[in-house]
Amino acid sequence: MNKQKLKIAISEFIKKKKSNAAYYEENWDERKERKEYYQSFTKDKLLAMTEEEFLEYISKLWSMLIWGNKKYVVDKLIADNGFLALKKQLAELLYGTSPVDKRWALFLKSVKGMGPATISELLTYANPQEYVIFNKTTILCFGYLDIPDMPKYNYQYTGKKYVEVCSIAKEIAQELKKSGAENYDLLAVDYFLWDEILPLAEKKSPETPASDVKKPTTASDSKSLHDEIKEKLVAIGELLGFDSRSEVKITAGAVVDAVWEAKIGNMGKAIYVFEVQSKGSIDSLILNLKKAQSNAAVQAVVAVADEEQLAKIIRESAGVIDEKSLRTWDSEDVLAVYDSLVRAHESINKLALVPESF
Repeated sequence: MNKQKLKIAISEFIKKKKSNAAYYEENWDERKERKEYYQSFTKDKLLAMTEEEFLEYISKLWSMLIWGNKKYVVDKLIADNGFLALKKQLAELLYGTSPVDKRWALFLKSVKGMGPATISELLTYANPQEYVIFNKTTILCFGYLDIPDMPKYNYQYTGKKYVEVCSIAKEIAQELKKSGAENYDLLAVDYFLWDEILPLAEKKSPETPASDVKKPTTASDSKSLHDEIKEKLVAIGELLGFDSRSEVKITAGAVVDAVWEAKIGNMGKAIYVFEVQSKGSIDSLILNLKKAQSNAAVQAVVAVADEEQLAKIIRESAGVIDEKSLRTWDSEDVLAVYDSLVRAHESINKLALVPESF
């Protein structure tokens, strides 16, 4: 960690707090209210929650800001995981006695639809002395402070890495304490990162060179990256207003990774088909896209892969897939588009232009 950058940022942060106390008190009070709300829960109270109470519990999270219709997201969480099983997994994550890296890994393996940003936020509210929020903002801020080896892909957000991130956050907390900050738990560290470091990090906007990005090295990592890109494609479609799903049977003998579907009045629907390639033979991808083209509602088929794989797909699909309807999308661009859409939706949804009841 670059301690000089950190000390300068802390000094500026404390100076701004003194000169604009009302602003900082308002923002810190919001964090205190969130902490008090989530700390009002016990294991038994969490397990006894109704679906309506669970909707409120999840809707308050910052990680939910991207979604205008939070009930849709929560209903899907319950449908995908089962309500009782979901509450049991949450209770074990937040109140279990095994090491946090084990609880983290078990939860991400067992529960569909809740990722590192959400579960780290819940852990932070439950115990801000030990845990910190772990999301894209954290990684961007740590990058500004020259902290190496931060994750890029979801499969790299391991329990071991979370323990490391919490340890670094505790170092920052100690520096805040030494400098006379009134609040220095790890929720206060998150506030400091968001308010002071993030604007500096965004100005610097350090893009990781492609050669420095750690690519998947095992079959398990490749599958994890494949699944992540597939999930991001579905999320992008949902954020754009499509009926977006994964693992869809598009025609006889062809189950594709993702589809975006739009209904056109009473005239039918337009479908866009996505197939993701992360490693190995591209024959099945080409075959699936060719079969998908036989569905009259399919407007375009999209191959998603890295630059090298896309070049192979274009070469080997020539004469097999109708070139007019084949599109290619670099998987790194998919991840970047998702991040950009998330930021845009977070900003718009903060305005609360549409009542939640809609």
